[in-house]
Amino acid sequence: MIHIPPISTITGLVLIVDDTPTNLEVVSETLGDAGFDVAIATSGDRALQQVERRLPDLILLDVMMPGIDGFETCRRLKANDRTCHIPIIFMTALSDTDSKIKALELGAVDYIVKPFYEKEVLARVSTHLQLSQLTQNLAAQVAQKAAELEASQLQLIQNEKMSALGNLVAGVAHEINNPIGAIVGNVNAAQDYINDLLGIIDLYGRKFPQPDAEIEDQLEAVDLDYIREDLPKLIRAMKDGGDRITSISKSLCTFSRADSDTKQIFNLHEGIDSTILILKHRLKANEQRPAIEIITHYSDLPEIECFPGKLNQVFMNILANAIDALDESNNGRIFTEIQANTNKIIVKTFLENNHIKISIADNAKGISQEVKQKIFDRLFTTKPVGKGTGLGLAIARQIVEQTHGGKLSCNSILGQGTEFVIEFSL
Repeated sequence: MIHIPPISTITGLVLIVDDTPTNLEVVSETLGDAGFDVAIATSGDRALQQVERRLPDLILLDVMMPGIDGFETCRRLKANDRTCHIPIIFMTALSDTDSKIKALELGAVDYIVKPFYEKEVLARVSTHLQLSQLTQNLAAQVAQKAAELEASQLQLIQNEKMSALGNLVAGVAHEINNPIGAIVGNVNAAQDYINDLLGIIDLYGRKFPQPDAEIEDQLEAVDLDYIREDLPKLIRAMKDGGDRITSISKSLCTFSRADSDTKQIFNLHEGIDSTILILKHRLKANEQRPAIEIITHYSDLPEIECFPGKLNQVFMNILANAIDALDESNNGRIFTEIQANTNKIIVKTFLENNHIKISIADNAKGISQEVKQKIFDRLFTTKPVGKGTGLGLAIARQIVEQTHGGKLSCNSILGQGTEFVIEFSL
């Protein structure tokens, strides 16, 4: 709902442009007595200079003036992005219709015919100031609503992407579980069978210590002693690989854990580790830089009641931003220079005074104080067009603070990196 104030309460700065001192005096006194701020200019050139120094809310503009006339002054004002929105009322002694039409075509909102009538001047000035203010308020509200709508749409898209990613990851983990379960479950049995077969070979060796030439050649060809030494290593490597895949599958399931309408008991360290796993491909070395090192220092934290999927989204946004910041800080640096000062992301957890704290810090180039003040604003991003929505950190703060009653803050020093701190009360 837009509030419309009564005309008697309308105020603002009115610039009066007229080369006749008497006209200036009369109009200035009339508007001043009514509570308006008044500025004056005696020519079109001076009016243009004056609006550059201070923008008026409305301009009363005489048509007939030396130098550039009112029509040309109006044309120039309307051609300037800074002044084109200012309502202009012409003051004219001309009564011909063509002049009035020309004034309106140039962008004037109204005209006043000389000689002046005090009540008419006040009524027209007040009305057009009111209309101007209403127009600006409406435009601001429309822009705000449009921004909110766009933010909501982008958030829905972001949530849908995270949901789709979670479903994909959960599906991959499920598909991995069956075959890897068969492999891991059968490795021990295979080891037992191999031990049985080797035992039978040893028994044959004891019962028939002198094999014939064909068996001797075959034993020499397969190098039985080497097989005895290497086969257990192969089995152990297969078992370790299977255990590793099982661990990865478990982490994938942790990351993709769906939220319900109620909070669930959750291990924060498992959530962080699963997110790091999802991002592992972005941490690997490439032609531009060495691998990004992830260092974790975990305290003994209790499990908490939360929405795991949403917190994993927070970890994802912050860690992905840290990787982006490190990649950006590497621009213009040579490989060996980066290698001498390794890209790092350090994750620490603390339990202090019944508060859980999670610190995620990088050693990139940091951010300025100006950017830091806007970093959680919706749609604010320092990334190139198409590289970021400006919603990641805004959503992260909403999840931490509004959904979980915690706190998300940012500490950064230019040249030293950036740290995000997540806090929860137990």
